[in-house]
Amino acid sequence: MIRVLTLSAALCALALPAAAQDVTRHRTPGSNFPIAMAVEIPAGRTQVLVSGMVPAATNQDAPRNSTASFGDTRTQTKSVLDRIEAALRSIGLGLGDVVRMQVFLVGDPDKAGRMDFEGFMAAYTERYGTAAQPNLPARSVMQVAGLVNPGWLVEIEVTAVRP
Repeated sequence: MIRVLTLSAALCALALPAAAQDVTRHRTPGSNFPIAMAVEIPAGRTQVLVSGMVPAATNQDAPRNSTASFGDTRTQTKSVLDRIEAALRSIGLGLGDVVRMQVFLVGDPDKAGRMDFEGFMAAYTERYGTAAQPNLPARSVMQVAGLVNPGWLVEIEVTAVRP
């Protein structure tokens, strides 16, 4: 009986590393662009879907539903990433646990109605692809006609994986 229990414990111990393996993030060959080409999630990992987050108002003196109230795309992206990070932290996760990101950008009125991808990337690269946080998500960025509040230029939803 003791041999059976010892063998069972040894087999369970061998199975643990497989369940605890890391997420694999594949970079795009020949590119240093800060997104993953693909992300592999090992069996047994819990995926956490985080609802779309929008920016906080940064200028209380500006008209309530205006871009002046929320800032430009860079400012709004930073605000949204702050909110995502806080939401993840509240459930024991962080930005490094994000494996998928979908970004919705509204055309900026100051850029002839075109999305400000450069402004988005400026804030994004402060958080992703850094020495402090090198884990890159698979990501899509799209321009949309509008969001619920006419002052919002950015909404981001993410999927994270619980270690």
